[in-house]
Amino acid sequence: MTTYNLHGRMASILNRLLRGNRTALSHLAFALLTGSLPIALQAADIPKVGDKAPDFTLKGLGDETVRLGELTAKGNVVLVVLRGWPGYQCPISDTQVHDFMASAAGFAEAKTQLVFVYPGPANDLKAHAEEFKSWKGKQWPKEFLYLLDPDYSMVNAYNLRWDAPRETAYPSTFVLDKKGVVRFARISHTHGDRTKASEVLAEVKKVSEK
Repeated sequence: MTTYNLHGRMASILNRLLRGNRTALSHLAFALLTGSLPIALQAADIPKVGDKAPDFTLKGLGDETVRLGELTAKGNVVLVVLRGWPGYQCPISDTQVHDFMASAAGFAEAKTQLVFVYPGPANDLKAHAEEFKSWKGKQWPKEFLYLLDPDYSMVNAYNLRWDAPRETAYPSTFVLDKKGVVRFARISHTHGDRTKASEVLAEVKKVSEK
């Protein structure tokens, strides 16, 4: 089957649609149903092992700007996407963060950057993220990066949006090497099934040995 060209065939179909051509409408419907639209128009897949992780730029609580590509250029990165603000602070995310904090020395020894992403609606997200940062006595290691994802720009780029009432993103963990390639990925489609810090640290060491 011939794939439709965005600047050629699709432009022609859309022009004819504007003139009320029903045949063109059926062609467009066929393209949508068969998946023959250009890849650029289709939803991105969740990054998997072997893929280059999509780059992104987010801000921290101090309005500092952090770009993923600059981090991976310096070394391996562990990217943890939390549930953020689904309307309350997630206790399972809190437990997960505490687990990583307990293994901070191991990640420092492995020269690996930890990045935590807190997604949610932009309105008051910073205040909610600040609350979560110290919630239940958390003491963040200074080398851990904690970033905001207002209105899910990063989450959508990674196709991790959990689009349901009182949800934000699928809790996910990625290990990225110095080229920004995904070497480990775990996506949870439930509130649980989070990666343990020990499991991630073992994967980091495998990457470092290669």
